[in-house]
Amino acid sequence: MTSREAIAARVEALRAELRYHNERYYSLDEPEIPDADYDELFRELKALEEAHPELRDASSPTALVSGTPTSNFGSVRHAKPMQSLDNALNDDELVAWVGRCEKGLPDRELTYAYEPKVDGLAMSLTYVNGILTQGATRGDGVTGEDVTANILTIASIPQTLDPRAGVPPQVVEVRGEVYMASVDFAALNVRQAAAQEKTFVNPRNAAAGSLRQKDPKITATRPLNFLAYQLGASEGVEPESSWNPATQSGVLRLLKTAGFEVSAEAGIASSVDELVAACAWFEEHRHTLPYEVDGAVVKLDDLSLHAVLGSTSRAPRWAIAKKFPPEEKQTVLVDIEISVGRTGRVTPFAVLEPVFVGGTTVQMATLHNEDHVAARDVRPGDLVIVRKAGDVIPEVVGPAAGQANRPGRSAPWKFPSVCPSCSTALVRIPGENVTQCPNWDCVAQTVQRIAYFASRAAMDIEGLGEQRVAQLVAAGLVSDVADLYALKNTDFHGIEGMGPVSAAKLVDAIEASRSQSMQRVLVGLGIHEVGPANARVVIRAFPSLQLLLGAESEQLAALDGIGPKTAARVVTFMNDERNVALIERLMKFDVGIAESSTSQLPQTLLGKAVVVTGAVDGFTRQEVEAAVLARGGTSPGSVSKKTFCVVAGASPGASKLSKAETLGLPVLPASAFEYLLATGQLPD
Repeated sequence: MTSREAIAARVEALRAELRYHNERYYSLDEPEIPDADYDELFRELKALEEAHPELRDASSPTALVSGTPTSNFGSVRHAKPMQSLDNALNDDELVAWVGRCEKGLPDRELTYAYEPKVDGLAMSLTYVNGILTQGATRGDGVTGEDVTANILTIASIPQTLDPRAGVPPQVVEVRGEVYMASVDFAALNVRQAAAQEKTFVNPRNAAAGSLRQKDPKITATRPLNFLAYQLGASEGVEPESSWNPATQSGVLRLLKTAGFEVSAEAGIASSVDELVAACAWFEEHRHTLPYEVDGAVVKLDDLSLHAVLGSTSRAPRWAIAKKFPPEEKQTVLVDIEISVGRTGRVTPFAVLEPVFVGGTTVQMATLHNEDHVAARDVRPGDLVIVRKAGDVIPEVVGPAAGQANRPGRSAPWKFPSVCPSCSTALVRIPGENVTQCPNWDCVAQTVQRIAYFASRAAMDIEGLGEQRVAQLVAAGLVSDVADLYALKNTDFHGIEGMGPVSAAKLVDAIEASRSQSMQRVLVGLGIHEVGPANARVVIRAFPSLQLLLGAESEQLAALDGIGPKTAARVVTFMNDERNVALIERLMKFDVGIAESSTSQLPQTLLGKAVVVTGAVDGFTRQEVEAAVLARGGTSPGSVSKKTFCVVAGASPGASKLSKAETLGLPVLPASAFEYLLATGQLPD
């Protein structure tokens, strides 16, 4: 392999890994790696793309806002994109950002607004004539989830704007963070554990999981709050209106008067030294604040300067997040155990003497893989350093002080040779740091596969968590996901914690999942790299399991965002005899028969990316996108070399038209849109 090929391969590997972790964090609310590790991968990819511009791609994680809307809720297209923030990992990077602002705004005296970076779920609230009409998650920045019914249960969100803030605009969007206070998070986990329900890793996951409940009554029982920090899109704002503040600090004062909670710790810095000191204060007091924070957000205070500096495709240049470094403590490594995942991947983890780090008490921490343990040479009995980065997943860094604190008889830990669940010999995949149990019938894998199928990101079967699945498997009631649909109320007799009422609820929840979308069924099957985003693309082209069983690798690889590796994984899965039998059984239970009536439309745009900019007569923005998707196409928000054509309506985006011209792409008038939908062809 040439150096050029090796770099290209590394770029693709990094993109795949980042997409995987984006899905774990944003869609599943189950992150696997600390924020610091994610940031390291992201920066490596960004550096490679900057050094090799020919490898850049508009669909790369470095060019997009992280996160994919789930199909639990209706979709909302944001009137103004909700972007991510670039990160500064230390004071030098923060100072460098200030330098870039000063360079872009010469001869201007700049002041900087700062506030804590609350670890929650970004939210957009729309008020029409002062009345709350819609709540939407950030999603991918362009399209979010409509969670209005759930938002209405949060007491700290005003349903009408306080008139003391002035006459509200016709339409105004308020942006902020839905969060769970630290004390409320601890109390919630106590209640969840007492009820034998899932506990949450951190307040951010708890807030996201609570907000995304299908039943608003459940959301109403969760202690959620909303912290406002920004104004978004608006209509009908008079120039002299109080709703047209000139500064970010003025925005926060306005929002507080209008009835919102804003950060009491927010402030203004007029110099770099003041700004660095303010960020240091947040880091020092991070565990005394009422909510979890993982950094500080800094913005130019003068709102008129935001437009001057502009934005990249994913982040504004006028703002940055100063991230906190990982926190580290010492404790004793009691033991090293391994867990078996749904794909058979075997992962070591540390059992620790409880230690308070990063704001929570830690008893277990990740050790990633066999090579990670060997490189750090950590052994049971060692005094070790435990790090918690980004308030997400703790990890063991290594021995605290070399061999000095090590018990005299300790020996290097050896990775087990057999699976702890089924005693099958473990296999190390050549060329990778992955060890697997190859036994498909391994009980641990079976439990994980079924639990994943039932999870919120897949079939969303309430009451069917990992512990309950383990009980059902141990009792011989289920051995795969299709067995779930044959369960009857009477089958649960003798299962601990499953009385008649609980059994009836679970059977009803399983029955209700038959009507879940094909996208969710495909996600639930657990094909590697086929999360909600890729599943959505595949299902547009193959809207039933029956059609997907006959799909060819070349057809799938031609779909936007899929690629040959993912296509090969799907085809391999669909050609496996066990999977074919499983899918056929699911179809007999009427699970995954078809996506929707829209999927019966002619797939004239199959595999084609159509970018629409500006207004198209007869269609709303949402209807334009839906029309393209229903015919097998994709409707990305940006123009790239993969774009089939650009449709330009009234008041089109100049940057999109310019990019299309540069790439030599066909640009169609809005009048040709319906012809394009009907034929999939460019007009003569």
